[in-house]
Amino acid sequence: MRKIPLIVIAGPTASGKTALSVDIAKAVGGEIVSADSMQIYKYMNIGTAKPTEDEKQGIPHHMMDFLEPTVNFSVADYCQMAGEIIRDIDGRGKIPVIVGGTGLYIDSLVNGVDFGAEDGDAKIRAELMKLAEEQGNEAVHKILEEIDPETAQKYHPNNLRRIIRAIEVYKTQGKTVSEKEKEEKISPYNVAYFCIDWDREVLYDRINRRVDIMVEDGLIDEVKDLLSRDIDPKVTAMQSIGYKEFYGYLNGEITLDEALDTIKQSSRHYAKRQLTWFRRNKEIHWLSPENAFSEAMGVIKEKFGI
Repeated sequence: MRKIPLIVIAGPTASGKTALSVDIAKAVGGEIVSADSMQIYKYMNIGTAKPTEDEKQGIPHHMMDFLEPTVNFSVADYCQMAGEIIRDIDGRGKIPVIVGGTGLYIDSLVNGVDFGAEDGDAKIRAELMKLAEEQGNEAVHKILEEIDPETAQKYHPNNLRRIIRAIEVYKTQGKTVSEKEKEEKISPYNVAYFCIDWDREVLYDRINRRVDIMVEDGLIDEVKDLLSRDIDPKVTAMQSIGYKEFYGYLNGEITLDEALDTIKQSSRHYAKRQLTWFRRNKEIHWLSPENAFSEAMGVIKEKFGI
């Protein structure tokens, strides 16, 4: 069976994925499919580092800017929608280029993870919702920690829908989400997988500078705009880095300097977790920052004959 050629550019925040992906897409006749769990949301442009039209350089970008921030979006939702888009891109004779830092999205898509039926068990769901109402989201999150600590670590307690879904998977299918993710599947893709290999301290400096630039570009006004739309600060989208901290600042809970320091620190910690995730993948080609494009194209030409 023919496998779809797929280029994946993954890696931590502020590592230069966007610029590299556009250069590669231009070189191979490709279209970009985002694998970022926050860039899917409307109105959240600066804080999610969503590429501008100038940065896109005319390359079509998919899976970006299509969902209201109040709407939950699961890994299974992503795999289904992104899979359809990839097949469409391939059917038009183009090369799909996956770009993003959400490792769970990327690995689940590439490995063809089967999440099972999404309807779950209404009785279990109702019981867990009642527990959350009576004892708080943390009580439900603790159940998931006991069942599947690996998955629990990925979800904030306010991400109640995904936490409940993970518990349902275990109770109805007898396997945890993390176990299902590790099951061997036949991937429908022939993948060339890349990350840019920055020195850790250089990457952290890039992250700090990016946060400062985001503020200069109007991130605080972006948070104000979201709040003016009556979007609950507790929804998953608003709990992402850069948004929850500036909500705290606007709400008078912390100073501007405290918000900035927290965002930078949280972003560095997030990048460290991303690197830990991607380092486990032995299929990734780690590219030098100075020659990332030429090194990637060498692999792509050899693998796909482009």
